[in-house]
Amino acid sequence: MLLLFIPVSLAAHYLEWGELAVFVTAGLAILPLAAWMGAATEEIAVVVGPVLGGLLNATFGNATELIIALVALNAGLIDIVKASITGSIIGNLLLVMGLAMLLGGLRYKEQKFQPIVARVNAASMNLAVIAILLPTAMNYTSQGISEQTLQNFSFAVAIVLIVVYVLTLLFSMKTHSYLYELGVAEAETETDALEATHGKPNMWLWTGVLLVCTLFVAIESELLVDSLEVATSQLGLTALFTGVILVPIVGNAAEHATAVTVAMKDKMDLSLSVAVGSSMQIALFVAPVLVIAGKLLGQPMDLDFNPFELVAVTVSVLIANTISSDGRSNWLEGTLLLAAYTVLGFAFFFHPVPAII
Repeated sequence: MLLLFIPVSLAAHYLEWGELAVFVTAGLAILPLAAWMGAATEEIAVVVGPVLGGLLNATFGNATELIIALVALNAGLIDIVKASITGSIIGNLLLVMGLAMLLGGLRYKEQKFQPIVARVNAASMNLAVIAILLPTAMNYTSQGISEQTLQNFSFAVAIVLIVVYVLTLLFSMKTHSYLYELGVAEAETETDALEATHGKPNMWLWTGVLLVCTLFVAIESELLVDSLEVATSQLGLTALFTGVILVPIVGNAAEHATAVTVAMKDKMDLSLSVAVGSSMQIALFVAPVLVIAGKLLGQPMDLDFNPFELVAVTVSVLIANTISSDGRSNWLEGTLLLAAYTVLGFAFFFHPVPAII
């Protein structure tokens, strides 16, 4: 039903119903499009096999957030782009993982997942924190450092992060795939059951769905970004709060639902692979791609984040790593993650920054 907001958002734009109406309807239109993109990616992955399918999922897993960020970057909204990166990492580690552990823990007393995979993910997220800490530290500890120097340093770091991301894919899908076999086996069992019932997916149909949804997400993202500044001002929200909280929720809603649903089926390995894997993809792939894209588009995109955002990411990674390190979860640990997200949400809401950047 939310697909109905696609023509409504277009009407709101062309009939000039106001920036707030465009912002709200475009955001609602992106939600089902993101879900359909995820579904199409999964169906194509079934046809092309586990290796190419895993690569496809890894590439398109955060396509919605990447498209929104690229549109905002092209519009020169650098602070919104950085805030959305921060918000996606925080949202996946605290909100999504918290909801999964809480709702799964209410149904099952204790849930288990692979602790080795959790430690590998923790190490990758620690690297991501270091990657955004160093450019910020350089800016605040050096006198007269130029914007160009920061951009060049960020570009070099971005290349390193993309290489690390490729190596994590090689690790999870090839050299140490046995660590992820539980989640893969569960997914393959469901896939086999679906194929037995409905037959093999139509690759051309789902490729068309993926392309059409990508096109509409780009259009809706353009409407969302164009109306963002005025709409957030009318709502009394800061651009920082919008970028960190609202935009990531819109872009990640489909993944959020998937992670929580599989957790309630006692499949925490799959749930955490969605939640933490998405955060890793944002930090190790999406953020570096945006730095490179900024260089190509002539926009001064770097990894020098707002220190307050940096603190929020560091705290999120710390508490998420602490809770997931033992390979077990329960409803209280989920509540703690949600409490941390709520506190950070209030902090960004009350953070004194201009409404329009």
